[in-house]
Amino acid sequence: MFTLRFDMRAPEKHARPSELYAAALEMCAWAETRGAIAAVLSEHHGTDDGHLPSPLILAAAIASRTERLAIILAAVPIPFWDPVRLAEEMSVLDILSNGRVSYAFGIGHRPEEYQHFGVDMRRRGRLADEKLALLLELLKGEPVVHEGRRIHVTPRCVTAGGPPIMLAGGSPAAVKRAAKYGLGFISQTNSLALKELYESACHAHGHAPGFTQFPDTSAPTTVFVADELDRAWNELGPYLLHDALTAAAYRHGDDTVASISRAKTVPELRAAEGPYRIFTTDDAVAYMRGGRSLPLVPLCGGIPPSLAWPYLERAVSASARAHQNS
Repeated sequence: MFTLRFDMRAPEKHARPSELYAAALEMCAWAETRGAIAAVLSEHHGTDDGHLPSPLILAAAIASRTERLAIILAAVPIPFWDPVRLAEEMSVLDILSNGRVSYAFGIGHRPEEYQHFGVDMRRRGRLADEKLALLLELLKGEPVVHEGRRIHVTPRCVTAGGPPIMLAGGSPAAVKRAAKYGLGFISQTNSLALKELYESACHAHGHAPGFTQFPDTSAPTTVFVADELDRAWNELGPYLLHDALTAAAYRHGDDTVASISRAKTVPELRAAEGPYRIFTTDDAVAYMRGGRSLPLVPLCGGIPPSLAWPYLERAVSASARAHQNS
């Protein structure tokens, strides 16, 4: 089993965006018939390397090329969105995908993005509460009166009550927000205190705790499968390092996020055996036989599709082998 994650980052010296977007669609269509669990799309704005700013549009394109692949948008920073327009787009996407798209909403963490949208970052928590509350009502498909105006989002979602929604974050405020609305929670940090707070806050609001996901800090978040590790690190290392350095820069020294590496060079990234890993085929098979899926990021850091495809094919072959012998 494996997942595919796409953020479409690509420095100018790496693959062209047109190549990467076309490859992402081809990879999803190809992989859904070979054991892919889900395609995961992220969202950021105003980045130097073209990080995906419009995940709903890419999700619609993926949905049009696939039939059953789950599509997860994580995380979508809700303070940047107009909840009425977002509800309309989510409704149409729910119809196009026949209910295959789910969402994890966050509040964002980059001041540059708040400047990009002209939104006061100091109000992000309040904005998230206000917009989330309205969005959840609108997705039910019934008319809503909000601040004296009538809003009716049509067409209605094919998923009763709207598509699955969770919240993502790593703070007590994020946990409390998820519990308040009876939503599941995806944590960026492996914290027992946050898990306990989520459960107690759910009960306090009269909700049964929903789905939660807390990261395994020993598990990678970006995996490739190779025949020769030295060659693979030579080929892929610069792309993985770009991804690692960029992600770390977004966090400004925050070491609580499990997917962040503080490596500064390719040898450091390899030696750390942290979020970024290159497995041999046997390693990948053993990993999956342990009950875990491979988190594949086939176009990581703008890897040219011609280079990316053999690594994806190798990972899929390892997945098939693990399944056959399990």
